[in-house]
Amino acid sequence: MALGMTPGLCSGSSGGHSDTSSSSPGAVSVPMPVAPTPLLPNPMFALPTLNFTVSQVAAVCETLEESGDIERLARFLWSLPVAHPNIGELNKSEAVLRARAIVSFHSGNFRDLYTILETHKFTKSSHGKLQAMWLEAHYQEAEKLRGRALGPVDKYRVRKKFPLPRTIWDGEQKTHCFKERTRSLLREWYLQDPYPNPTKKRELAQATGLTPTQVGNWFKNRRQRDRAAAAKNRSDSPYIYQRNHHLNLNLDDEDDDDDDDDDRFTYIDVL
Repeated sequence: MALGMTPGLCSGSSGGHSDTSSSSPGAVSVPMPVAPTPLLPNPMFALPTLNFTVSQVAAVCETLEESGDIERLARFLWSLPVAHPNIGELNKSEAVLRARAIVSFHSGNFRDLYTILETHKFTKSSHGKLQAMWLEAHYQEAEKLRGRALGPVDKYRVRKKFPLPRTIWDGEQKTHCFKERTRSLLREWYLQDPYPNPTKKRELAQATGLTPTQVGNWFKNRRQRDRAAAAKNRSDSPYIYQRNHHLNLNLDDEDDDDDDDDDRFTYIDVL
């Protein structure tokens, strides 16, 4: 049987059925395929695109960072187009990277924070803030894991386990915020006199830039470590020495007291 097509369909007219008067008897109407009309984007639903230069993006990040408005900073970073014309340069901007790290820290996304800090080199002017976030993030993770607040000794152990990456650290050895040159000077004085009087503490404080309390606490902790090491060397038993009071590792907050009672140790079983 022959198949026929209506003139309306063949000519692209809107008629959807054949004209039976013009069709041969017994002919079957077959609709012609019509090309779909292209869909034009609706301006009402178009995503916003911010065509900022890299320097402009960096300036906005720095302004929002200084204002402390982390929520607005996060919204601004989210609004940046993924296909930015200078995406490579944008991903290397220190202001942008620092802003991303700050947002990651305040949102509790520590994995992203660590990745940013470990894979990008930052200038020394950014080290202080980034180091504080690195340590605080690890402190919070340790507190969540242990289910309790961390004490000075706990924080010391966290710092030893998760040292600062070289990308946010100038490479100089530090212990409890003391630079190596400061510790070297303190060690030299310690070898001469492990029990400095208040006058010597003030002299050392002036020479190192520390406070007399920090100097006194450093000497106190050093004496305690030396006594513990000596006691451990003399003993072959599965015991260790530990102070009755925790070591004063938070050197900025604690007061110094060189009474003999502060240097006592307790024998405890570690098994």
